[in-house]
Amino acid sequence: MNFLTIGHRGVMGVEPENTLRSFVAAEHAGLDVIELDLHLSKDGALVVMHDARVDRTTDGTGPIVERTLDELRALDAGRGERIPVFDEVLDAVRLPLQAEIKDVAAARALAEVMHRRNLTARVEVSSFHDEAITEISRLVPGVRTALIASRYGTDVVDRAVEAGAATVCLNIRRLTLEIVEQARKADLKIIGWVVNTQDHLRLARALGLDGATTDYPEIKRTGRFTA
Repeated sequence: MNFLTIGHRGVMGVEPENTLRSFVAAEHAGLDVIELDLHLSKDGALVVMHDARVDRTTDGTGPIVERTLDELRALDAGRGERIPVFDEVLDAVRLPLQAEIKDVAAARALAEVMHRRNLTARVEVSSFHDEAITEISRLVPGVRTALIASRYGTDVVDRAVEAGAATVCLNIRRLTLEIVEQARKADLKIIGWVVNTQDHLRLARALGLDGATTDYPEIKRTGRFTA
């Protein structure tokens, strides 16, 4: 079985998260997939950033939704990097992408890009929000989707099935064999996050997960040899 290593916001353990620099580094490190996050700017641009506010990852303050793309571009996202738009990431790297959306509005904006650039095979769409997954599935027939959960029980399997997701991305710290077995019965793939230690990597392999989301590219190299 091919064990996927997914770069969390690129390789955020060593480069500024959700920047072109981080995504290119993830590709050069040989990771299999790049995970990123999408928000809408005040003027409707699909920008790549995790938080709803710019405070933590840039030299600015305030909500993304209150800034235009030009205003967001003026911010330093770390080491001189600028906040990218989704199209720029698509052009900068060739790896498959896992794009996390926060709401239905982002789903609609992403759907437009996916149709325009024929991204169904390249981009998997993930979300903590069932309704966002349902909406992107409605707008982009055949899209691959993943339900993300941090605090969850076996109900996460039922939620994923109901939303039409093919994958569950689950907090490795709460993952149990029971949940893995339930997910397998429902024919779901399972990704563990965030896997940054050898102990968590061993757990992911022992549970037979399909892959791991990591902040560090070293997990790709060591993952091959971990039982």
